[in-house]
Amino acid sequence: DALLNQCFFHALKCKVKKSDLPLLTSTFLRSHMFPCCPAGQQLDIKKSSYKKFSKFLQCMQHQKILQVKELNKGVESIVEVDWKHPDVKAFAVPEGFSSVSAAQDSKGEDGEQVYHAPEIIPLYGVSAKMIPLFQESGHRKGSILSSSEVRNIIINYVKTNELVDETNKNFVKVNAILCDCLLEKSEQDGISDLKWDDLLSRCLERLQPLHQVTFFGQEPIVRKGNIEPIDITIAQRSSNKKVTVIKNLELYGLDPQSVANILQQKVQASATITPVPGTKDRVQVQIQGNQIHHLAKMLLEEYQLPRKYIQGLEKAPKVGRKK
Repeated sequence: DALLNQCFFHALKCKVKKSDLPLLTSTFLRSHMFPCCPAGQQLDIKKSSYKKFSKFLQCMQHQKILQVKELNKGVESIVEVDWKHPDVKAFAVPEGFSSVSAAQDSKGEDGEQVYHAPEIIPLYGVSAKMIPLFQESGHRKGSILSSSEVRNIIINYVKTNELVDETNKNFVKVNAILCDCLLEKSEQDGISDLKWDDLLSRCLERLQPLHQVTFFGQEPIVRKGNIEPIDITIAQRSSNKKVTVIKNLELYGLDPQSVANILQQKVQASATITPVPGTKDRVQVQIQGNQIHHLAKMLLEEYQLPRKYIQGLEKAPKVGRKK
């Protein structure tokens, strides 16, 4: 609870400005509170006495620190903040953090916030099954490594144990540990050596996937699993009308409400924010018509996001040839 309070007041005092309001509660948590978490600690609301972020915000609302409203059905936003509240004024920014938001450094000439695409690095955690292969290099279950570190550890292991095939150096002899860690049971009797590429790819596949996201001016955040791409789909609505649905913007530090507003102005079509079905704190942008061409230009050119993190661009309407 103490960490939750610290990150909440830190975010309110240093990260949120009046011009950011209304601010989606999910964006506030992901893009403002998580970066305020001190290095080496993890903010997990389920481990607090509140269990849910909405319950915590209700408590803050009772204390008259902020006001939360449901501006769209099922989607809550912070609409008002009392920066003069004694608890906000009394909060001291922890050492190691700048009292002025790093976001202030990333403003354009017109004072508007400039978006910087996050740096995303795939990482790998040592799983229980892979411990025998990694313990020689001093790693244990849960150790987090980059792909190049994994590669170096495997190369050193193979060389130390003299497993390079003498007749063909492209192959590695499979010893008991490699057999248990990297081969399926059905393969264990039939495979005695592996190509280097196959050895390394099998190794990466059997480690726990993680990823590190670093937003501009903020501490890196390590999350479990692979990062979900921004997902763009075309849905059919009543009377055969098409809508473009965009999910997972928050994972890349994009505020869905801002994206909806910008798209609405660019294409002169109605855009709304709705909850992602089956999730508690995720929202999606829904805009009339097939707007993938405009979205592609915005995400790839203006926001400089790598194409591999965007799913669904191939559904753009085909441009008819002029006769």
